[in-house]
Amino acid sequence: MKKYCKEDQKELAIWAIKCVERILPLFERAYPTDVRPRKALETCKEWIRTGDFKMSVIRGASLSAHAAARDVKENIVAFNVATAHVPQHAFGVFYALRAIAAEYSENAEERVMEEYNWQAQNISKHLKDEYLKRVVVKKRKNGLFITIQKDKDF
Repeated sequence: MKKYCKEDQKELAIWAIKCVERILPLFERAYPTDVRPRKALETCKEWIRTGDFKMSVIRGASLSAHAAARDVKENIVAFNVATAHVPQHAFGVFYALRAIAAEYSENAEERVMEEYNWQAQNISKHLKDEYLKRVVVKKRKNGLFITIQKDKDF
């Protein structure tokens, strides 16, 4: 598994939060009383601010956000909100692209590529190649294929 320095780990977490905050309104509009994804973001922000890492708190927030995603099935926004505390999990922002594709099916390719480019432009320059390697968007006959590329370093 690729190792990231502490500064890169925090940069990835900050970037992932920004990516999620751009699409979290899709979830919150559909489920305004479900605060689990928002709380997970706040937990991650607290770790960034303080450096205080309590696995039980981080894990609880992450599992709660995942549960929110499972509960609503059709909305996958919650899957990537609390995972940035593990550097590789920051690339879970590909779920944001999937959520956009699902929400905007009429012009999915345009909207997804717009967000993909935004994500690529807003990650630190020295981490951009890693993002472009990991997050894959391909056009297929039956729609967009959006995934994360894993290898021995992931």
